[in-house]
Amino acid sequence: MILAKAYVIIAKEHNNLHLAWELSSKIRSCQLLLSKAAMREEPITLDEAEPIIKGLSSLIFKAQEAHYDIATTIITMKSHIQALEERASAATVQSTVFGQLAAEALPKNLHCLHVKLTADWIENKSLKELANEKRNSPRLLDNNLYHFCVFSDNLVAVSVVINSTVSNADHPKQLVFHIVTNGVNYGAMQAWFLSNDFKGSTIEVQNMEDFTWLNASYSPVAKQLLEKVSQAYCFEESLDMKIEPKFRNPKHISLLNHLRFYIPEIYPQLEKVVFLDDDVVVQKELTSLFSLDLHGNVNGAVETCLEAFHRYYKYLNFSNPIISSKFDPQACGWAFGVNVFDLIAWRKANVTDRYHYWQQQNVDRSLWKLGTLPPGLLAFYGLTEPLDRRWHVLGLGYDLNIDNRLIETAAVIHFNGNMKPWLKLAIGRYKPLWERYVNQSHPYIQYCFTS
Repeated sequence: MILAKAYVIIAKEHNNLHLAWELSSKIRSCQLLLSKAAMREEPITLDEAEPIIKGLSSLIFKAQEAHYDIATTIITMKSHIQALEERASAATVQSTVFGQLAAEALPKNLHCLHVKLTADWIENKSLKELANEKRNSPRLLDNNLYHFCVFSDNLVAVSVVINSTVSNADHPKQLVFHIVTNGVNYGAMQAWFLSNDFKGSTIEVQNMEDFTWLNASYSPVAKQLLEKVSQAYCFEESLDMKIEPKFRNPKHISLLNHLRFYIPEIYPQLEKVVFLDDDVVVQKELTSLFSLDLHGNVNGAVETCLEAFHRYYKYLNFSNPIISSKFDPQACGWAFGVNVFDLIAWRKANVTDRYHYWQQQNVDRSLWKLGTLPPGLLAFYGLTEPLDRRWHVLGLGYDLNIDNRLIETAAVIHFNGNMKPWLKLAIGRYKPLWERYVNQSHPYIQYCFTS
């Protein structure tokens, strides 16, 4: 059949359309016979095969007689394979770029919700009064409660994180959520979380722009993100196709994305927090994370090196002696998204200083490209406690084949990847797991998401 398909192409090129048609007809007969055998789960009999093979052999001989020899066949097949590979490669690059653009875009429904809530925040003085009243709540500093932090500019995503956490908590009133967002989204976030109840849990919303201490003179990453070189890397129109599209994601030059390295300074009174990414959904009770023994380590995280890809050498440039002299290339990687941080141990180990050191070493992006995981692997090296894999199951934003049993037993599922659940390109099989925690009864949600 493979040889016959090659001769179909060659016959068409030589304008022998009748021979091409005859070969195609015999190929279809072969495919039909194979299909029937597969359906009945029995081998093809000699009586069934013989007439088709004889007919196909005769046509192949006829093609060879027409001087379509093996050399011509090989050359033709090679040229077609090369052309197909080039087309496939171009399509893959184009698909990746378009996927990245879609992932970065803000859907209209989220923008609609943001506009309505921002208007509420501006017009409703009572919301601001309530925010001022709650700002000094002693619960925000109470280390007997369970503290979670989420840093995001996506209101609906944060709402799902909090709603899914409290919905699966035995005692939601003992939970405290610390949200940090940017100035553009601060009003909308405040309006939403002040006007909706999340089972009695405490919710704090802060504006990152109020952190005056987090400036270019203190933070190397804040300084780097202001430089034109970093911004051009993501926004330059003359795209260098050698740079992976994922590295051009504007989130990589957002200080909001790097706030995770400043948690002890944002919350100086707290002793332990659980950090959650905004693209996770909580499915189980999480308070037992706070009682896990980290054995003196700073970071409790699920390791990701079950596959070879997620080892240090895949994230970092080990050809640079600064890296190769200090780190094991086979060391196991781990994931951000569900992290238990012992802030007492963090301060003692000066993890933020370690992070600053590595950011300074990577001014020219020679140690790693962009993102928060590579500097995280360096800053928390030797300070990370592996957690049971069931605490954090990853891949729902790119992997279509995650075992249902793994998802069902997971405490937290993570939609890492471009196919976020709030986007149209989300994986349909997983999207309901996220949508169930969206407040569909809210009039703004109904208006923005259905109109």
